[in-house]
Amino acid sequence: MGFIGWIVLGLIAGAIAKAIMPGRQGGGWFTTLILGVVGAALGGWIGSALFHTGINSFWSLGSWLLAIGGSLIVLLIWGFVTKRRS
Repeated sequence: MGFIGWIVLGLIAGAIAKAIMPGRQGGGWFTTLILGVVGAALGGWIGSALFHTGINSFWSLGSWLLAIGGSLIVLLIWGFVTKRRS
């Protein structure tokens, strides 16, 4: 998957993670993009470490589930970090 594919996957996965996670999360579309790309990378790393599969194809269901799962983890950590500042 190319660079643009990672960005699109990350943006959509970050938006889905924000929709799934309860509560109010700060940040706009750029924060969602960064969160999603980092989450997709984290999900791919976890998938390759635990399940011996990674994010290989844009249209693969496994890639999407790993990216959304990783984005949820990153969003949870982001929520803990930003709540301590307030």
